[in-house]
Amino acid sequence: MYVIIVYDAGVKRLNKVRIFLKQYLNWVQNSVFEGELTKAEYLRIRLRLKDLIDEDEDCIFIYRVRDRKYLGIDELGTRKAEIDTII
Repeated sequence: MYVIIVYDAGVKRLNKVRIFLKQYLNWVQNSVFEGELTKAEYLRIRLRLKDLIDEDEDCIFIYRVRDRKYLGIDELGTRKAEIDTII
């Protein structure tokens, strides 16, 4: 599945979330990650994010789609980082 994760976390937790997500996904903007995940990876990420954040103060949105080809993306400006495709 292809996911986009958008988050808003407190200063103390922001870097922990970013470092964790960089292990699995491409960092495309401040507090935005995207990429392909297996179902197992997706479940692992959800569980770990739940541990990393304070649910009373932080917010995470995970947008899922079966495949990136089904996702329409309009991009304006310059990307923060190029998405790497590793084969």
